[in-house]
Amino acid sequence: MKAERPARVGFYPGTFDPVTFGHLDVIERAARLVDRLVIGVAVNAGKSPLLSIEERVASIEEAVPPLAERSDCEIVVMPFNELLVDAVRRSGATMIVRGLRLLVDFDYEAQMLGANRRLAPEIETIFLMASERTQFISSRMVREIAHYGGDIREFTPPGAAARVTARLGR
Repeated sequence: MKAERPARVGFYPGTFDPVTFGHLDVIERAARLVDRLVIGVAVNAGKSPLLSIEERVASIEEAVPPLAERSDCEIVVMPFNELLVDAVRRSGATMIVRGLRLLVDFDYEAQMLGANRRLAPEIETIFLMASERTQFISSRMVREIAHYGGDIREFTPPGAAARVTARLGR
């Protein structure tokens, strides 16, 4: 009799200010690799986010149900305000998922990988390259477009777009 394999749990961290179609692309692809995917939304007050933690969590929770259904993966959203490796452990995950848009992302991510490996050698990190159609999208770019009155609906899901424009008083 074969022993049942433990669930594979991944943790995809970010500020998600706002969540973009690039983030959702990584979420859907990561969900195909694990049984449960935790989307860790960093409080990250140091970045002075435009959207509150509640707005960022709600935007992701609205956007992920179709992705979970297509991938047959349980996707949960969890805010955190602690060391990443502590949040990963608390969630029961053994893998950190990071998205890479361009080569410039790799330098920062390699540094984070080294630090996380020192702090928690039992946690593995995997990198997923952004798809060609989303590699240019960043939350910072979306906020800047919105700040100047541009239409961000091509870059972020409807709920997130509405929250950003409301926050900016548009």
